[in-house]
Amino acid sequence: MAERDGKPRQRRPDARSDVRVDQPRELSRRTLRRPSNLSTESFGVLSEKFARFMGTPTFLLWMSVFVVAWLAWNTFVPEAAQFDPRSLNYTLLTLILSLQASYAAPLILLAQNRQDDRDRVALEQDRVQAERALADTEYLTREVAALRIALRDAATRDFVRSELRSLLEEMEEKGLEVRLREQSEGPAPKG
Repeated sequence: MAERDGKPRQRRPDARSDVRVDQPRELSRRTLRRPSNLSTESFGVLSEKFARFMGTPTFLLWMSVFVVAWLAWNTFVPEAAQFDPRSLNYTLLTLILSLQASYAAPLILLAQNRQDDRDRVALEQDRVQAERALADTEYLTREVAALRIALRDAATRDFVRSELRSLLEEMEEKGLEVRLREQSEGPAPKG
């Protein structure tokens, strides 16, 4: 509170407390306030819906019906009832269609920009996922190679079986030789 003429000066209750006198005020460029419930995202969604609707056969059909009805009314109805006479080359219809086109083009571009942004994000996610898959594949390849190197000296099941077969064959041959020797020497004396 500052004093002036010996009396304390009160701050107004509506004065902002964050106003600083040592910094210049920022100029507000907005002369019109945006409605509080209309965010950038909701406006973008609305423009996409509008752009999608304008690309449908339903829109083209109703627009054609509107233009034909407009032209028929202003051509065949008595001149006193016409509101956009043929003698003025349907000026009002031209203005309405120009106005509609002037709003449609930026809304369609906005919808396309939003779609491009979504595509860009999707491509980035796909790229990241592909990089992860590549890294996983390279890791698994290294692991399989390491296992092959480690198992190179290890005995496999087939190797062990073949060794056991050859040992069994050797033992059978030696056992056959022992029997043949015993038979050729005759019965051993009992003692």
